[in-house]
Amino acid sequence: MEKVTTELKPVRKPDWLRVKLPIGEEYRKVRGLVDNYKLHTICESGNCPNMGECWGAGTATFMILGNICTRSCGFCAVATGRPKAVDKDEPKRVAESVKKMGVKHCVITSVDRDDLKDGGSVIWAETIREVRKISPETTLETLIPDFAGKWDNLERVLSERPEVVSHNLETVRRLTKKVRVQAKYDRSLEALHRIHLAGLRTKSGVMLGLGEEKDEVLQTLEDLLRNGVQILTLGQYLQPTKQHLPVAEFIHPDVFAQYKSIGLQMGFRYVESGPLVRSSYHAERHLY
Repeated sequence: MEKVTTELKPVRKPDWLRVKLPIGEEYRKVRGLVDNYKLHTICESGNCPNMGECWGAGTATFMILGNICTRSCGFCAVATGRPKAVDKDEPKRVAESVKKMGVKHCVITSVDRDDLKDGGSVIWAETIREVRKISPETTLETLIPDFAGKWDNLERVLSERPEVVSHNLETVRRLTKKVRVQAKYDRSLEALHRIHLAGLRTKSGVMLGLGEEKDEVLQTLEDLLRNGVQILTLGQYLQPTKQHLPVAEFIHPDVFAQYKSIGLQMGFRYVESGPLVRSSYHAERHLY
């Protein structure tokens, strides 16, 4: 893989990273529901390149606990700062929109709320319960934070038994301090191990193109597998703004295909691997 530096000038995106503009009736329908219910989605806050495809298919990944994060990860487009007070009506609004959209499989994520004693876990649990009550036919994937290692808060979410529980490792051990400033590699692995021990389908994601080496990627996959991760997503890091970490390398789709083959051979049950793959991409496929 040829290394590309961004120290002197921005790296031009290759052709394989081009995405279609969001259009169509289903996209407008989802857009309207998100606006009417005053919801946050990681699709928007995270500048997801698949928003047009997913919203056009009538699906979205809801982001709860506001749209301001207490952490300042070098890769993330979500705003950092002092979050607003918890909106206690949010769980019901999310559940009602899930019902109106007719979502069969719902993905929910959140900002980090290190400012809260419960880490936001009470709202997490209430949101899962509300979706189950209002739209009982909907299955759930929860993409959760590490709750700063306060495992009682993690257990509060796990006790609601969502069908899939995801926590992203994001990058290799060497780059964690730079990429995920307030996170810890081993703490994330422990969170994933606890999810696995709870008997829940365990999922994690890693971004490529931040300067990692192949042997580091393979070691990361081994670490994830050893801690019970069954579902793996691998995608290309894209720099949200000039203030975020630069792209060190654009990984060719053939390399992503190789990692998928390796991951499946290692023992992962599902591997989604490609330049535009994100955590919730094709999430409904990971239920079975």
